[in-house]
Amino acid sequence: MLHSMTGFARQSAESDLGTLSWELRAVNHRYLDVQFRLPEELRPKEHLFKQMIAAGLKRGKVDCALHFQRPGGRQGDLQLDSALVAQIGARAAEVGEQLGNAAPVNPLDVLRWPGVIVESEVDTEPLFAAAGALLEQTLQAMSEMRASEGERIAAMIESRCAEVAAIAAGVRQRMPEVLAAARARQAERIEKLDVAADPARLEVELALIAQKLDVDEEVDRLDSHLQEIRQAMQSDEAVGRRLDFLMQELNREANTLGSKSGDAQTTKAAVDLKVLIEQMREQIQNIE
Repeated sequence: MLHSMTGFARQSAESDLGTLSWELRAVNHRYLDVQFRLPEELRPKEHLFKQMIAAGLKRGKVDCALHFQRPGGRQGDLQLDSALVAQIGARAAEVGEQLGNAAPVNPLDVLRWPGVIVESEVDTEPLFAAAGALLEQTLQAMSEMRASEGERIAAMIESRCAEVAAIAAGVRQRMPEVLAAARARQAERIEKLDVAADPARLEVELALIAQKLDVDEEVDRLDSHLQEIRQAMQSDEAVGRRLDFLMQELNREANTLGSKSGDAQTTKAAVDLKVLIEQMREQIQNIE
């Protein structure tokens, strides 16, 4: 089953510790690149969160944001740094003496001073356990979204594979006609020269022409690559890179088919193949 690298999920949970909320955003990337924005209490646990992400995702650039809000109305959550308040008061008094008629210090302004309000410490282990469980739920939600998008891409790739197979079969079916036309053109050229042709030499020349125009090998490889693509799409592993490689191989066979083209229809078939392959390649860039 294919999985897209693009996804989004947001999950929240409330407990006695407060409200936790994970938000995950994933886009295309060559490798797995995970970036975190965590509350101060859980920064030391970043490497553990990263291991959880890596266990569920193989490729993609993933931005992970965790928001933590303490429960409102809890007594004792806010404390004063009395030493800092005393220092601020002393410095304010010194400034007041130098300025003379300075306005008194507003206590609310002191409360806004960085570090004056000290929040009580939170036990990080229960908080980490709750955040880890919520992360698992959020990852599951994003994986479901990525799987749904992967199904849509798989259906598109399968339809294009069917078109490629049909074009390849059409080219194979027309080869006797193309070779017969090439023989007829060669005979017509000799007839216009009004010279006697050596039958043995003529047969050698016609055999060489037929060899140059023969595309059975290229069509066989196209069919083989299509089979590998379909097998890869059924795998539970990350197959984005393998599919991208197979697109390169398909494109190589389409180019060879175009270079061996013996008539306008075969040339058109080669161009149509390249269009279909490019359509698949663009979608495969988004596959994990």
